[in-house]
Amino acid sequence: MGVKLNRPALVVLGTSTFCYVAAETLPVGLLPEIAADLDVTEAQVGLLLTSYAVIAAVSTIPLTALTMRVPRHTLIAVTVAVFAVSQAAAAVAPTFLILMLSRLICALAHGVFWSVIAPIILRLAPPGQGGRATAMVFVGNSLAIVLGVPAGTALGQWLGWRVAVGIFAVAGAICVALLLAVLPKLPALPRDREARTGQQMRNAIGILRNGRVARLCVVTTVLVVGHFAAYTYIAPLVRRDAGLDGAALSALLLGYGAVGLLANFVVRRFVDRRPGPLVIGLSATVALSVVMLAPVLGPVPTIVFTLLWGGAFTAIPVFLSTAPLRVAPTARDAASAVYVVAFQIGIGGGAFLGERLVSAGYLGTLPLLAGALALTASIITALSPAVFPRRITAEDHQRAEAEAAAH
Repeated sequence: MGVKLNRPALVVLGTSTFCYVAAETLPVGLLPEIAADLDVTEAQVGLLLTSYAVIAAVSTIPLTALTMRVPRHTLIAVTVAVFAVSQAAAAVAPTFLILMLSRLICALAHGVFWSVIAPIILRLAPPGQGGRATAMVFVGNSLAIVLGVPAGTALGQWLGWRVAVGIFAVAGAICVALLLAVLPKLPALPRDREARTGQQMRNAIGILRNGRVARLCVVTTVLVVGHFAAYTYIAPLVRRDAGLDGAALSALLLGYGAVGLLANFVVRRFVDRRPGPLVIGLSATVALSVVMLAPVLGPVPTIVFTLLWGGAFTAIPVFLSTAPLRVAPTARDAASAVYVVAFQIGIGGGAFLGERLVSAGYLGTLPLLAGALALTASIITALSPAVFPRRITAEDHQRAEAEAAAH
């Protein structure tokens, strides 16, 4: 374990998360452009998120188990390389089916990427600073919302959605080169090298017997289902409520992410100290702000509550992603894998519910659904304080390494 944060490696990892998050959610801002170009409906384009999330959820545990013996620095670079290739294929897709298939290839790597990145971050940080290191990397998530989605939306509206997707392909290729250059060698842990794939699968599934991991997955799924049910269709929502479209929509998405980036910066100092109360407060804030988007209140209230929603929700994944490492310090990869599955089930389930409601003409119910589920997540967290323990201590690290050596 290093004596200080490996900042160059963390920055490149953060850049990689930027690419993954921005590219996955880019269709949210380009629903009309993609639909018009490929002659499909906006609701069908919304299903790009659903299908992506379903494949990621189904494949995460088996692929994580299959790759457990691969050195971590090599594996993370391979997942980003798959991302770059899939984005290049999406940029030239002649039909909606080809576009969907190219995204599904990326989805296969997505689950593995997010399963291994949190344990990698932990290995690049000193004991007791895992939350701080994770917050540094997750700035990439916030910047994806701040810059990636709005800039990609604006660029896609200006030069075409294919150009926007193609730029992410180039960015992914650059990230691969940088990862290979700056990441130290991170061999698989002894217990992972020696265990058989079937045993790794059983370990990943069996981690759900850990009550805290199971409750964390429930909180994650409930919260993310609600968020993505509404966020996937934020473009038609704000068009209905505030008349925002085109450049105005890009500006709102920019503000959404900017407030999220600020919130991420503010809460990072509390990730290792008071994660539980912060998750409760942020989830309750999401519930309040998104519910206020249900009635048509006009431009100013819509903008204010959308920005509040962005700030509150964007800060939450920092806490969610570090929690598996804290509640299961001796089974980090397995706990991270099932957490990723829960998150992807949330994305896919939310986008699917949103599509069903929008197709049935119930666009205005999406904020109510999102608010109710965010409040539910807040209540579950309040009733289960052990799900978000404080920082990973040196004793946690020692226990984890001792168990690894014993196996």
